[in-house]
Amino acid sequence: MSDHISKFNTPWPDLNGKNILITGGTGSFGKYFVRAVLDNFRPNRLIIFSRDELKQFEMAQEYSEQEHENLRFFIGDVRDQDRLEMAMRDVHIVIHAAAMKHVPAAEYNPFECIKTNVIGAENLVKAALNCGVQKVIALSTDKAASPLNLYGASKLASDKIFIAANFLSAAKAPSFSVVRYGNVMGSRGSVVPFFEKLRDQGAKFLPITDPRMTRFWVTIEQGINFVLSSLALMHGGEIFVPKIPSTDMLSIAKAIAPNIPTKIIGIRPGEKLHEVMITADDARNTISIKDRYIITPALSFWKPDIHKFEGSSMVDDDFNYASNNNSHILSIEEIKSLLAKSRS
Repeated sequence: MSDHISKFNTPWPDLNGKNILITGGTGSFGKYFVRAVLDNFRPNRLIIFSRDELKQFEMAQEYSEQEHENLRFFIGDVRDQDRLEMAMRDVHIVIHAAAMKHVPAAEYNPFECIKTNVIGAENLVKAALNCGVQKVIALSTDKAASPLNLYGASKLASDKIFIAANFLSAAKAPSFSVVRYGNVMGSRGSVVPFFEKLRDQGAKFLPITDPRMTRFWVTIEQGINFVLSSLALMHGGEIFVPKIPSTDMLSIAKAIAPNIPTKIIGIRPGEKLHEVMITADDARNTISIKDRYIITPALSFWKPDIHKFEGSSMVDDDFNYASNNNSHILSIEEIKSLLAKSRS
């Protein structure tokens, strides 16, 4: 296993000889996912599906055709079901990472957000069913729990689509599950590169929406690990939630630029003060194991004893997993350490 990938407690599945497709494969997650899979396994085919030809070209330059002849770059959009079906022929596993993620952009362009995040999820489910894929795991977000903004609402709808898709699966048809985690430290669109850019440009202040604001944080490597280990655990219908730390925005700013003052600019439209990954209403269906929570579906196909792990237990009925009541709040030194790891 690669040294730079720190694993969750659950082993990864064996991906040797598999045909794998990742939508949104040229994004931050996709790039790291492809590298992790190629470093640790020898898949038969690894298909990068995305609509940006420039990013695909640039990504392809990082890999030798002779050493990585199993790598395929497939131009396409999740809005196009026919194109998805063409890409999914003989595919065993699909990782769905394509999404419109920027909160203000989704608020301003709601039709585009729905087309990608909701209709795109429907298209992917239909394509996976038609092509006989074995497993589909979709990336979600903490913003999908009790959503305030359209991005979160669209991802909640997407999560519901993937969970309900298990009703459509025959005995040998796909299993569908979801992973939900928080902000990815250092990814495109994260506040981290934004603050670092301002610091490097000699900004007079760093803009803070609200000093009380908290968020869940995960490194991109931890995100990759969590998806792969959840892929090994999934039976279909679960929402997997990692046990990860939180911190407030002010501490992020101090860790990145301790000598630059901050300026409070107010919460933007669609933003929450704190994020939630498991609501109290989900608690009655939630299992806790050592490194993650599993929200089990309240649907007839689910067998309650399907997840029997050593030390597993149901959470309390009033359990609520939010970024402000998390048992692990990162210190400034811990933030610095995570930032250093995310750059290595």
